[in-house]
Amino acid sequence: MKITFIMPNIGRQDHSLYVDEARMEPLSLGVLAGLTPPDVECVLYDDRMEEIPFDEPTDLVAISIEIYAARRAYEIAAEYRGRGVPVTTPVLDGGHMFDLLDRPKLHGWAEVVDDARNHRLKPRYDAAVGVAQAGGALPRRDLFVGKGYLPLTLMQFSRGCRFACDFCAVTAYFKKTQYIRPTEEVLEEIRQQDRKFVFFVDDNFLSNHAAAKSFLRDLIPMKIRWVSQASIDMTNDTELMELMAASGCMGHVVGFESISPESIKLMKKAPNLLRKEGWDRYQSQVEILRKYHLQTWATFTLGHDFDTIESIQQTHEFAMRNRFCFAAYNILMPYPGTPLYDRLNREGRLLFGGKWWLHPEYRFNQATFLPKNMTPDELTDVIWSCRDKWNSPRSIFYRMWDFKTHMSSFTRLFMYLAYNPLYAKESYKKQGMLFGRNRRGPIGVPVGETANREPARFVQ
Repeated sequence: MKITFIMPNIGRQDHSLYVDEARMEPLSLGVLAGLTPPDVECVLYDDRMEEIPFDEPTDLVAISIEIYAARRAYEIAAEYRGRGVPVTTPVLDGGHMFDLLDRPKLHGWAEVVDDARNHRLKPRYDAAVGVAQAGGALPRRDLFVGKGYLPLTLMQFSRGCRFACDFCAVTAYFKKTQYIRPTEEVLEEIRQQDRKFVFFVDDNFLSNHAAAKSFLRDLIPMKIRWVSQASIDMTNDTELMELMAASGCMGHVVGFESISPESIKLMKKAPNLLRKEGWDRYQSQVEILRKYHLQTWATFTLGHDFDTIESIQQTHEFAMRNRFCFAAYNILMPYPGTPLYDRLNREGRLLFGGKWWLHPEYRFNQATFLPKNMTPDELTDVIWSCRDKWNSPRSIFYRMWDFKTHMSSFTRLFMYLAYNPLYAKESYKKQGMLFGRNRRGPIGVPVGETANREPARFVQ
């Protein structure tokens, strides 16, 4: 038996196909291959950098979907199904509500493989959400060789987050719960791979401070460098900060989301408001991050009901003033299954028929709803303006001069100089990109629901 694993691309540019030069290992597919019986042949094709050989014989195709790649994933599935090859789609890839796209939900991978081997695949497979890589399964990292991925190893310590941010698909999917792998399993996975730079792709690595501190104490002897994603409330725990520094932490992706306390309250981003001293636009927290030499990837979600064009511009000024390593100015996206999506749907404010991820005219980084204080196009334009300024050579040079973070060590400076131009280039390439490769019409959506950018008139 042979299984073909596919990582789909986002889509295409108007004039050519898109090659993702900042692509990372598709960890989810490596894990699934690691859970596959050893007598099954496994191959991996990454649509982000290579053509898929649709005519190559295979018994089962497994496609990993992020919501931004959903349209392309369905195109790929249609190609294989047209050749009579069974397809499992989506394989859940953690992070967005991929299982709400009204396609088969796959968790019980061993059962799927067994049923495919015996030609009795069911239309749907369900299993409870739980700890990742149960039983200590290791990813098949040999499938990543030669694909040109960034030189860092993706790994997971936990899944989920305890907070209840209303725009977050992670919270909705994992129901405000964090599932933590046994420490020894994670340490063994670190030993089994040959890199000393690890990206823990956890939704919130520090959601459980006690569990994180216990893990970090055992991580220190591994002598690795690592990054992850974490909430800003980590700065309230001095012991946690010291353990991160001692264990080789280089920095985190941190969801600042907004510099407006009204917007933070609206989105229910609890860790960003847990302060006794009052609101100071994160200045004290940022200074703590700098004290421990952590390089911060600041992420913002912009377009909330209290946001204005001026407040978004002020957000860029805040990021520049603090010389963050990276900043992601993200348009607030209504992911299906989240409270935000449901609220905007009730208010009739969703555009693209409410299913922007499949709409043939939707473009990457385009507003998908009607904001309160500006037009959708104004929201799109002001956020692109922030991205454009942030990624300019002048900005990269200016932000480099922070001797507590980027200039505090050769390794940090190298990482800053290596990745900033790369991500700047990717930002320009992806801006305004169409999803999928063909424009023949809606995929997976009833005809007529996505004919224009009118507010949605359906209830999911």
